[in-house]
Amino acid sequence: MKNLDQYIREIPDFPKKGISYKDITPVLQNPQAMRLAVKLFLEKLGGQKIDKVVGIESRGFFFAALLAQKLDAGLVPIRKSGKLPYTTLKEVYELEYGKDVLEIHEDAIMEGENVLIHDDVLATGGTAAAACNLVRKLGGNIVQCNFLLELKFLNGRARIGSYDTVSLVTK
Repeated sequence: MKNLDQYIREIPDFPKKGISYKDITPVLQNPQAMRLAVKLFLEKLGGQKIDKVVGIESRGFFFAALLAQKLDAGLVPIRKSGKLPYTTLKEVYELEYGKDVLEIHEDAIMEGENVLIHDDVLATGGTAAAACNLVRKLGGNIVQCNFLLELKFLNGRARIGSYDTVSLVTK
């Protein structure tokens, strides 16, 4: 089994010139790599009780679903504006190249529930910070934010503050 970082490929100039896209699909295509990632995420969580796993659209859904199943927790999708069918809370956030809006169902998390937030990549931290704000607005207790990959040079951890943050691969 290779290290997980060997399963993350870089695509230059995608989605636009000057951006080096980090493609996690090789991890997803390899069952051993996926099992290793789930195992490592669970180890880093240290047996803490989780009520809900939040997956951030869209690549965050893959491991969020696997983790929710292993943790016997509910799965909560956070999606881009207009994608969820029920009443939502909204959070505007800044991307590396513009602004966007994330939404969560208003009844997705109950006051005091322990929440694990998952996304594929921690870059500037804007998306993760918006997700944290949505979870806090619903009264959730954020136990950990975890990511398959962290781009340290973009200092995204600074945007999500004091939350326990885990990244399996850092570049």
